[in-house]
Amino acid sequence: MSETHATVPPEAPVFPPGRYGRRREPGRRRPLLLVLVGAVLLALLGLVAARLYSQYGDPDYRAEMITYTGITDSRVVVDFRVTVPEGGSATCLLRARSHDGAEVGHVEATVTAPPGERHVRARQEVPTSARPFIGEVLRCRPAG
Repeated sequence: MSETHATVPPEAPVFPPGRYGRRREPGRRRPLLLVLVGAVLLALLGLVAARLYSQYGDPDYRAEMITYTGITDSRVVVDFRVTVPEGGSATCLLRARSHDGAEVGHVEATVTAPPGERHVRARQEVPTSARPFIGEVLRCRPAG
């Protein structure tokens, strides 16, 4: 069907028939479809994030820094507390940094909770290659 002056509003441009293909009727947008696609995408991303966290995250192994003392030119003593599963053990990575932020020493410490307890307080010396400014606990993971 070709366009005539009766089917085209007066303000619309008139094109030669058949030259530019078929004209589409102005359709309504589909915001509902866009919202549904967005909701499904967010749900899928949430499921992937939950799966990865349950697979690689260690919510049962949390470290809490208490203090660092005994700073000399060759060591720092780090006091920390670790939450582990009841009666479990953890390996924690401790490090010492100099005043400019460079790592000057690190050590792994294994702590084991007594039967029936989940919280373990530990003290570990971190040997350093230069004078440290701070000692810290980077992470804890299951011992093994």
